[in-house]
Amino acid sequence: MLDILIYILMGLGFLCFIRVVIGPTMVDRMVAIDIFGILVVGICALLVLKSGRTFLIDVAIAWIMLSFIGTITLAKYLTGKKLDE
Repeated sequence: MLDILIYILMGLGFLCFIRVVIGPTMVDRMVAIDIFGILVVGICALLVLKSGRTFLIDVAIAWIMLSFIGTITLAKYLTGKKLDE
C-alpha cells in the first residue's frame, strides 16, 4: 500500500514539474514549486514508515523550512518591497 502511495506522489510531483516548465506566470511556477515541496515531505514521511529510517524526518523538516522561506521571499519580491522591510 505504501508503495502505491509513493508512486502516486511521484506522479503528482512530475505534474508539478510540468507546471513549473510551462507555467504562464511566475506565481504559477512558485505555487507549483511549493506544492512539489509538500509532496517531497509526504514522500519522506512514507519512506520513514516503510523503512524506519528516521533521519528522513530531519530532511523533510529542513525542506519545508526552506520552502517556506522561499515562498515568503518571492511574495515580498512580487509586491515590490525590499527584503529588509
